[in-house]
Order: sequence, then C-alpha cells, then structure tokens
Amino acid sequence: MNYPDESTYGNKVPTVFNDFIHLSVCWPSPILEADIISTVEFNHTGELLATGDKGGRVVIFQREQESKNQVHRRGEYNVYSTFQSHEPEFDYLKSLEIEEKINKIRWLPQQNAAYFLLSTNDKTVKLWKVSERDKRPEGYNLKDEEGRLRDPATITTLRVPVLRPMDLMVEATPRRVFANAHTYHINSISVNSDYETYMSADDLRINLWNFEITNQSFNIVDIKPANMEELTEVITAAEFHPHHCNTFVYSSSKGTIRLCDMRASALCDRHTKFFEEPEDPSNRSFFSEIISSISDVKFSHSGRYIMTRDYLTVKVWDLNMENRPIETYQVHDYLRSKLCSLYENDCIFDKFECVWNGSDSVIMTGSYNNFFRMFDRNTKRDVTLEASRENSKPRAILKPRKVCVGGKRRKDEISVDSLDFSKKILHTAWHPSENIIAVAATNNLYIFQDKVN
Repeated sequence: MNYPDESTYGNKVPTVFNDFIHLSVCWPSPILEADIISTVEFNHTGELLATGDKGGRVVIFQREQESKNQVHRRGEYNVYSTFQSHEPEFDYLKSLEIEEKINKIRWLPQQNAAYFLLSTNDKTVKLWKVSERDKRPEGYNLKDEEGRLRDPATITTLRVPVLRPMDLMVEATPRRVFANAHTYHINSISVNSDYETYMSADDLRINLWNFEITNQSFNIVDIKPANMEELTEVITAAEFHPHHCNTFVYSSSKGTIRLCDMRASALCDRHTKFFEEPEDPSNRSFFSEIISSISDVKFSHSGRYIMTRDYLTVKVWDLNMENRPIETYQVHDYLRSKLCSLYENDCIFDKFECVWNGSDSVIMTGSYNNFFRMFDRNTKRDVTLEASRENSKPRAILKPRKVCVGGKRRKDEISVDSLDFSKKILHTAWHPSENIIAVAATNNLYIFQDKVN
C-alpha cells in the first residue's frame, strides 16, 4: 500500500455534544483488503496515535505542536512512522495459514525518549521500540566513511569518533517476540499497571507474560473442557485493572463478565465476581445468544466501572453490583427487526469496540453506515454522528444524524432500510485527556476534535 504524503492528511475536530469539527485522515482508493484498519490506539499522552491494518502494518501519527502563527492547527496528526509489524505465516503441523492482520495495539508508558508498543496478530505478540535518530557517528578508527574495514597497517593516528547532525529518522525495531503460546486466535492484549507484565487472551486461555521473558508464559485462565463437544462459551475480551495489578476481567460469548484476582490462586479458574444480567423472557428469540455475546470490555479510568459492548447495547457495570448493569445504552435498537437479514449476511457477528472519554463521563461506540454513537452519562443525552468523506470538508462541523424506523421520514433522517451494512465503524479511540477522537471506517481514519471557539 502506498501511504499518502503527510500533507494530504487532514484534521477533524469534535466536542462531546457541542460542535465536532471534521478533519479526516483517509487512505487512498480503491479499497484493498490489506488496507482495512483493524485497530486504533492513542498512547498515554495522546501525542501519538497508532493504527494497525489487515496487511500487518502499523502506522503511527504524531500530533503537531502549536505554533504562534497557526494556533488553529494544534491537534492535527501527521504520519510519524510506518512499519511492517507482522508477516503472513504458515503452521505446517496444522496446515493453517496465520494472517498478518494486527488484532490489537497497546502502548507502554513512555520512560525515556523512545516509545514502546505491543502489537499482535492471531498467534504472536511483538514489542516494538520506536525511536528518533538525528545524529550519526563519524571518525571510526577501524572503518572508513563508507563502513568498510581499514587495513590496521595504514592506521597511524588515533581518532575520537564524533556525532554529526543528520536528517531526522524514525526507526521501529522489534525488541521482543512472544510466540508459540496460543493454540487459538489472540483477541486481546492488556498491559498491567506494574508495567512489568502483560496478558494475552485467546478463545479459551489467558496467558501472563513478563516483558523480559519471551520463551515462557503463565497460564492464568483456562476454560477449555476435557471434551471439546462440551464447549459452551469462549473468551471474547480481557483487560487488566488500571490501578490494581492483581485484578483483571474477561468477558464471554454468553454475555457474562468475570472478575479475577491473581492473589487467590495461580490459575484463576474460580472468579472473584461474576457479572450477568438476567434475560428478559419476552425478548427471547433465536438470535438472543448471538446478540448477547460481548465483543469488548473496558475498565473505566477510575477503575470503579466496567463497560461492555454487545451487538445492540453498551452496558456500564459497577464493580460492587454483579446482578445487573447500572446503565444500559441502546446503540442501534432499530436493527432488532432486521436480525434475520443481518444473520444471513453475517453482520450479526461483527465485533464493535467501545471507549471511555478521559473523565469517564462519555461513552463512544460504532455502528453501521459509518455512524458512531456517543452517550453522556451525566445528562443522559446521546448523539449519532457520521464519519464520511462525502459530507466532510476541512474543519466542517459534524451534524447529528437520525435514523427513521417507520412512518413518514423527515428530510434530515435516513431510513433504516437505506443503511449500508458494508460501512461499519468497529474501532474507535479517545484521547486520554482531551476531546479528540479517532474513528476507523474501513480503510479510512477520521480524527475529530472539539470545535475551537
């Protein structure tokens, strides 16, 4: 894939429920399978934004610094580094092809001038170091200027090597490769708050890794039954608590969430807390089990709440109340009558992610037709916005969209029958401290920011 010049990347800005200014970052057409964005993640300061795609590439964007002459340009993200994280592989023992698609990216807190991030495909997790180099050494004694070894007999004086300025170069180097620990496809990675360990989760197991040890991991969850015919659920997502290094949570395809404490036992086969909402018998249907499967689970920044996303709703759970969520938000309830056709075209199995804003007061998640939804937990207001190149001009304000379920359709509404289910927003990210969001729509990345008054 040919990446566009940095100058072709725009910037789009949204506020939570005020005006969103649109600055889109778009990949070139036509759409190639390898160009489809599969994950989006801000680093801990929000200065960098990483995306991974189905072609195994990682693209890192850096936020421009504010200048006195161009105050309004603060917030724009330009390409900082691109590198190939994973390559396609083949498991000869199982005759299985391993895709290069990047499933997740997680940043580590910055400790020095370099940046570190984890990226994973279905089987292998890699730790990458991203660093800058603007000087090069010159004046070696045993090498000439072109790097060739010199004849020691010709060396008559001893030189002290010096560093010379050079054009800025951003280098990405793999520091660790964590492989051969997962039989099934990895769906989640999460960095622990001790910053010494992280976990990786697949359909049936969760492993705990130390960043310094690549050839050994500890299995902390294993739900694989002795007889695979007795398998009733799989792990869909997992995450560490943001403050307590011993606590983590994982969700299942049955719509349940388990909170585990690693202090209780080495193998966390017994959960500490079990979160499940009783099913309403009146809503029971053939699709109930499918749409109740949790596709994403996230701790709030405070660590007090858990947010989960299933096919139709986003739910917020209090860690102190296991029997039901404290908040339930309908993302696209108008699709309930369309479940049969969504099942036939496999859209019912789409895995939508959800994110908190920096203060845990607003929730964002994606939908179809390139729509994404925001819910204000305090005011209970919600808004539907669209990430689209057709209706987006530089710094244009995003207008709320409405879906008409039945009856007479207003001019500014779109009929539920007109929704394009091939356009979907599965991956989103929110800046850790500001109202800047990143939305991935197929092979397009849109960045929005609060309107600057």
